[in-house]
Amino acid sequence: MYKIVKKSILFLVLFHILLSEGKTWAQKTLIDVKIDSAAILIGEQTLLHLILTTDRDRNVQLLIPADTLTRGVEVLGVSQPDSSIIENDRLLIKQDLLITSFDSSLYLLPPVKVIDGADTIYSNQVALKVSSFPVNVDAPEEFYDIKQVWKPPFVIADYYPLIFGVLIALFLICVAGYVIQRIRNKKPILSLGKDEPPLPPHEQAIRELDRIRQQKLWQQGRNKEYYTLLTDVLRNYIAERFGINAMEMTTGEILTIIRRENEADSVYENLKQILQLADFVKFAKMNPLPDENDLSLMNAYLFVNQTKQEVLTTSEIEEEETETEKTNRPTLTKE
Repeated sequence: MYKIVKKSILFLVLFHILLSEGKTWAQKTLIDVKIDSAAILIGEQTLLHLILTTDRDRNVQLLIPADTLTRGVEVLGVSQPDSSIIENDRLLIKQDLLITSFDSSLYLLPPVKVIDGADTIYSNQVALKVSSFPVNVDAPEEFYDIKQVWKPPFVIADYYPLIFGVLIALFLICVAGYVIQRIRNKKPILSLGKDEPPLPPHEQAIRELDRIRQQKLWQQGRNKEYYTLLTDVLRNYIAERFGINAMEMTTGEILTIIRRENEADSVYENLKQILQLADFVKFAKMNPLPDENDLSLMNAYLFVNQTKQEVLTTSEIEEEETETEKTNRPTLTKE
């Protein structure tokens, strides 16, 4: 009885070992390689199919050469892996390699490697025969000369980039010239409407004097700012009216030139009062009396009005030319 029990236990242990080994063998990772065409001509291409079978939850790594399978056989491209679940909860992965060769020979392609944990699994090997083009040396009439290079037909669309590039360059040159011209003339670069003709010097000066009067600067204790604006208006007016660089001149230089102008004889003292008092305020920090501030503004108005130069309008110029023509027209007398 003891022998029978011992044999039964030994049989169960052996059966369990065999069952475990069979299960392990059934779950082993497999890699298979197939080729579309085992014989190609130089420069032709063929597909190498990789078929990997493994457990669904197993972490395996397929080692695919990047550019060369073996010396003389190049890898042109690798497809994306296509995976699917098959029976027994196994994972099937398919991937293709596009290969070619430019050397005629018989190649035994190396096996593809798969890393499965600590194990390395190798695929089967396939052969690839690469042949050159057959040449019949006994028939020289089959050799042909190299054909001449064909001249491509003229297509206007081929020159669109060049045409558009030249047009854009010309446009940018015109824009740059326009901007530089506007800057040199001290005009705004962008003008939304028509440019208004500049005001005559005396009208511009009167407008700015009105603005100074409305600001009431000296009433706020801002005497230096008040006289600075006042003298700047007069200096600009003198520069445009008499054609001198009054903005860069001293008070003495301006008065010396204005004294020579017959048109400014009556208002010379008025201008002298403004400029000299302004120098005291700006450089000696003098605080003028309110009457002196009012007098300076009145004298500025008086100087501009007494020395202004009337500008004829277009219609007035045309009327004057017409009157001149009538005056100079010869009269006919009867003999």
